[in-house]
Amino acid sequence: MDAKTSNAHYMTADRIDVLEDLLNERYSVRAFLPQDVPRETIEHILRVSQRTASWCNSQPWQVLIASGEAKETFRKAIYAEAASGAKDDHDFTPPREYLGVYLERRRESGFQLYNTLGIARGDKMAYAKQALENYNFFGAPHVAVIHTDEPLGIYGAVDCGAYVSNFMLAAQALGLGTIPQAALARHSGLIRRHFNLADDRRVVCGISFGYADHAHKVNSYRTSRASVADTVTFVEE
Repeated sequence: MDAKTSNAHYMTADRIDVLEDLLNERYSVRAFLPQDVPRETIEHILRVSQRTASWCNSQPWQVLIASGEAKETFRKAIYAEAASGAKDDHDFTPPREYLGVYLERRRESGFQLYNTLGIARGDKMAYAKQALENYNFFGAPHVAVIHTDEPLGIYGAVDCGAYVSNFMLAAQALGLGTIPQAALARHSGLIRRHFNLADDRRVVCGISFGYADHAHKVNSYRTSRASVADTVTFVEE
């Protein structure tokens, strides 16, 4: 191996190590510091995320970011609707049910959260109270709403999912915390009305983001991941 090839090898190894570190470090932050993120940092995240791959290069994501008083006004509106017990108003049909291993993983994640917060198993009132914290954006100073065009259907939503993943990794690389929130999409009609979005806009999810409160106990646990053997089938003959 000559010097040029050797240097290229180490550069490649370093790059995958950085990506792996970011993926291992990232988690869903459920307690943020009130400190605002500088606009130039947010714009850097957006520039990086814009490189996301999409079907036919359609780039169907549109991103609305609320900060300051606009965020607070939105928070009050969506929290009030969620707390009122209003009927779900999804633009995309949510999972009908979780079965088998998917149910097991969901329960594991939920019980990790509740145990960390000292919520007794089966305390449905406490579960509901914690769920409502989604609509306080867990104290984050910024919230992004990801929406797409109705005619693109599920393809547009899939592309937006890829965008969300890259947004979170870019934020992680810049020292920020994030949490993707399907919960916000349960109130898609309110979001359209509140932000005067056109009727053909379809809300995919929200992302609350800012600086993580590392001292808060809710940020102390990490969810597990299935092994490659559990999720991948190789077909070679």
